[in-house]
Amino acid sequence: MIWQEVIDNPLLDNLPFKIELNKYGQILMSPASNKHGIIQIEVALALAGKKMGGRVISECSIETSEGVKVADIAWTSDEFMQRHGDTTPYPQAPELCVEIVSPSNTGAEISNKVDLYLAQGAKEVWIITEDRKITFYAHGGEIRNSELVPDFQIG
Repeated sequence: MIWQEVIDNPLLDNLPFKIELNKYGQILMSPASNKHGIIQIEVALALAGKKMGGRVISECSIETSEGVKVADIAWTSDEFMQRHGDTTPYPQAPELCVEIVSPSNTGAEISNKVDLYLAQGAKEVWIITEDRKITFYAHGGEIRNSELVPDFQIG
């Protein structure tokens, strides 16, 4: 499948799963808990409250070398939005991609997403666990604090 087919398929509407495509065009589904959704909104609101310009996007689809991946939250600059608008999926990763770890996620899967988002142009990738611990990554690997949002905190 291609991403537009996923979006247009009425059988895939309103599923309680995050949907992504692997590099073979096969659908991958991950169940999300209510806790996951709560953290997702907290992060989006906290980012929006920073008034950095640009846009905060939930469920941001990004074309990668391994299919379409969907960041739980993304932040894009105004320049990114001027270049890409609401293109779906984005051919390039927004500057900031955030993944909230679900119980169904494996460490290898999360690590792979970090690599894929960075390879697609993200400046930072944040991994947030259900206990709200944040790990920040940039092109040189794990970093101590975010450089895009230095004083970021959730909740």
